[in-house]
Amino acid sequence: MKTVPLHQLHIRLGAKMVPFAGFEMPVRYSSDLDEHHTVRNGVGVFDVSHMGEFSVKGPGALALIQKVSANDASTLYDGKVQYSYLPNSTGGVVDDFLVYRVKEDEYFLVVNASNIEKDWNWIQSHNTEGVAMENLSDSLCLLAVQGPKATAALQKLTSEDLTSMEYYTFKVGEMAGIKDVIISATGYTGAGGFEIYVKNEDAEQMWNAIFEAGEEFGIKPVGLGARDTLRLEKGFCLYGNDIDDETSPLEAGLGWVTKFTKDFINSDALKQQKEAGLTKKLVGFEMIDRGIPRGHYELCDAEGNKLGEVTSGTQSPTLQKGIGMGYVPTAFSKPETEIFVKVRDKLLKAKTVKLPFVKN
Repeated sequence: MKTVPLHQLHIRLGAKMVPFAGFEMPVRYSSDLDEHHTVRNGVGVFDVSHMGEFSVKGPGALALIQKVSANDASTLYDGKVQYSYLPNSTGGVVDDFLVYRVKEDEYFLVVNASNIEKDWNWIQSHNTEGVAMENLSDSLCLLAVQGPKATAALQKLTSEDLTSMEYYTFKVGEMAGIKDVIISATGYTGAGGFEIYVKNEDAEQMWNAIFEAGEEFGIKPVGLGARDTLRLEKGFCLYGNDIDDETSPLEAGLGWVTKFTKDFINSDALKQQKEAGLTKKLVGFEMIDRGIPRGHYELCDAEGNKLGEVTSGTQSPTLQKGIGMGYVPTAFSKPETEIFVKVRDKLLKAKTVKLPFVKN
C-alpha cells in the first residue's frame, strides 16, 4: 500500500486511514457530515496527492493529446484547464482526466490514482512520434482547498490575484513562500476553491501555511468520505463507479466533452452510436420514499422489473434525502420519471432529476 507524503501528519491529526486506489488515505478526521458542511459553507482541505500527474512536452505534444483525448485540446490557451476522457478502442473509457496547457507544446495531465499505470501505458502506446513524457506522480503533493471561503484564506499567502481567476484556469506562482506552485481554480466538490500542486518536500510547509491562513474561517482537514458526498451532490462521475472500461461515455452524459470535429481513438464508433441513438443513459435520481440508495442496488420499474443498478448513491447532507446515479433505459431517463430502488426486497419510490442535485 502506497502512502502520500503527509501520511504521518494525517495520523497525528487523528484521521481514520483506509485503503483507496492502492494508497492508504484519510477517509475522515471528525465526521463525514461535519466535514461535508465545512466545505459547502466555509473551507476545508483534502490531501489528494494520490492523483497522478504526467508532463507531455515537445512539438508533437498537442497531436498526441488530440489523438488520445475526446475533447478538443486545440482550444486551450496558456493557463487554461480542460476536462476530458481517454476513450478506449471498444467503446468504453480508459479514464477521465484534466489537461493543463502550460505553454505551446507543453501540457500537464492529471489522472485518477487507480489508473496511473494504466493511463501511462495507454498514452505511451499511442505515442508514435516520440513525444517527451514524464510521470511526475510520485514527486508532487496535491492539496484541494475547497469551499466559499477558500479564496479569502489562500489570498493571504500569494500576491497572485485569485479573485479574478476564472473556473478551470491556473497560474504558476509563489505561495506561502514556495516558488513554482501550480494554483488551479478547479476541484471536485462544486463548492469553489483551488487545487494546489507543490513538490513533496514543500508539502508540510504549504499545509501549515494554509491552515494558519484559514483559521479565522474555521478551516478543517477533510477526508474521502465527504469528498464523495460533495461530488455526488454535483453529479460528478467517479471512475470505477459511474464510468469505466465498459461504459459508453455518451451514455454517461460525456457528450459535451466528445468533439467529433477531430479524429480521436474510436471516434468513428462513438459517432455511429450517437447517430443511432442511445439505448440507456446515466441519470440522477432522488428518493421519494425514505431510504438510502447504495452502489449495485437494483433500479426497477413499478412492476419490479430490473432497469439497471445504482452506480453511486448516498444520503445527501445538503438535501437531507437519498440521492443517486445509475443507468436506465432511455425511456426512463426524462426528469421526473418514477423509478424504484430495490432495498432488501422492498421497492422504494424515487424520481429521476436533472443534475446537479445541489445547484450553486
